[in-house]
Amino acid sequence: MSAPLPPGVRFIERDWLNANGVLLRAPDRNILIDTGFMACASDTLSLLARPENLGADRLHDIINTHCHCDHIGGNAVLRSAYQCRITVPAGEAPYVRDWNRMALWLDYAHHRAEPFPVDDTLAAGDRFEGGGLEWLALGAPGHDMDALVFYCAEEQLLISGDALWEQSFGLVLPGTPGGLAAARATLETLAGLTVRWVLPGHGAMFSDMQGALARAFGRITYFEQDPARLAGHAIKAMFGFTLLDRGRLPLVTLPDLLQAAPASATMNAQYLGMAPGELAEWLVGHMEKAGVAYRQDGWLISAGKR
Repeated sequence: MSAPLPPGVRFIERDWLNANGVLLRAPDRNILIDTGFMACASDTLSLLARPENLGADRLHDIINTHCHCDHIGGNAVLRSAYQCRITVPAGEAPYVRDWNRMALWLDYAHHRAEPFPVDDTLAAGDRFEGGGLEWLALGAPGHDMDALVFYCAEEQLLISGDALWEQSFGLVLPGTPGGLAAARATLETLAGLTVRWVLPGHGAMFSDMQGALARAFGRITYFEQDPARLAGHAIKAMFGFTLLDRGRLPLVTLPDLLQAAPASATMNAQYLGMAPGELAEWLVGHMEKAGVAYRQDGWLISAGKR
């Protein structure tokens, strides 16, 4: 979508479910917000090298809204290519520095990312300069309890990460103490901002903030009514990231794969109660119906681009 963004702001839309990037350009400091999947790191480098983005210029900094695989997957490769610094939310810095694969949802859900160093942190209330503008970091717990969003009051721009998309928001893990309540509180915080354009972590940028908020609040209410709904959604979403990252998976291995992943095994046992084969068939059926995957010659193949 074309939009009258300031000259120092580039919105780099990626394929769903890969995370978008926001490039903040300035003569002395180029910043990339989020870096996509590890499997797509070469594509990320190519996108940055386009004349309308960095061209031959240097990337100075990476700033992550939060530290899930689709937002930090390119960090290590871009660090090596550009010798750039990496900034993460303060609450997640210990997990990254210790490379706590469960806390980062990697081993929890068969997700992938390469370790990288943390040079700086940002906390809610901190400000930074990017693209010739001042940005305020706001806490955005829910999907990730330590996540941040970035708001530019001057231009009324919101870099929302996974706190708000046009049609929804990032999944909240069932059983997370106060998870849905935190997501609701985050939406209420965002509702108090004056926003001209939202630059989300997934999907196209959009201007109808009120419509997006109404849909998100409705979705929270839907999940609050039945925890099993939230568990089923979480299993589908987490497996969707795994499939998109791998491209294809043998159908015969899916029951064991789901049982070996703490995320799907735990949520299934607590909320759905399906046998492993039944869960796999249920999951594949939902993905086919949604048009995000299809079966072919014994494989489940992602219908999305990486």
